[in-house]
Amino acid sequence: MKRFVIAAFLLTTFCLPVLAHKKSGPDFNHLIKEYYAAWSTLNPDNPAPAYAKDTDLVFFDVDPLKYTSWQQYHDNFKNNVAPGFTSLTITPNNDIKTTRSGSLAFSTLTFHLSAKTKDGSPLEFEGRHTIVWQLRAGKWLIIHEHVSKPLS
Repeated sequence: MKRFVIAAFLLTTFCLPVLAHKKSGPDFNHLIKEYYAAWSTLNPDNPAPAYAKDTDLVFFDVDPLKYTSWQQYHDNFKNNVAPGFTSLTITPNNDIKTTRSGSLAFSTLTFHLSAKTKDGSPLEFEGRHTIVWQLRAGKWLIIHEHVSKPLS
């Protein structure tokens, strides 16, 4: 009986919280906030760990129209986008919604972008973002995203 009580104690203390966490899944809201903070550094090396690196993945951003790999996305941002800014802050709005099915999930949200260009001009806009995640080796990675800005 004593062994049973000890085993039950160990199970409820150490194993059940871990199982409950695995069942509930990751906090995508937190992942997105970290991801936006990483992009806000203007260094694409910081958000790089969030992305799958397959060479045939497609990512859509406000400008240019399309990237055909993470490397292309990274290099264009580093060489053509980031040098034009002195600051960048991307903040998710409170409408993040994530739907998960097995090893795939997608998040939809709107965000606020606030930046200052090298010439001191401010840039502010609201945007839309859809992120497709895939669970790979225990980590949720971005395999596709679509960022857009309304025309008005």
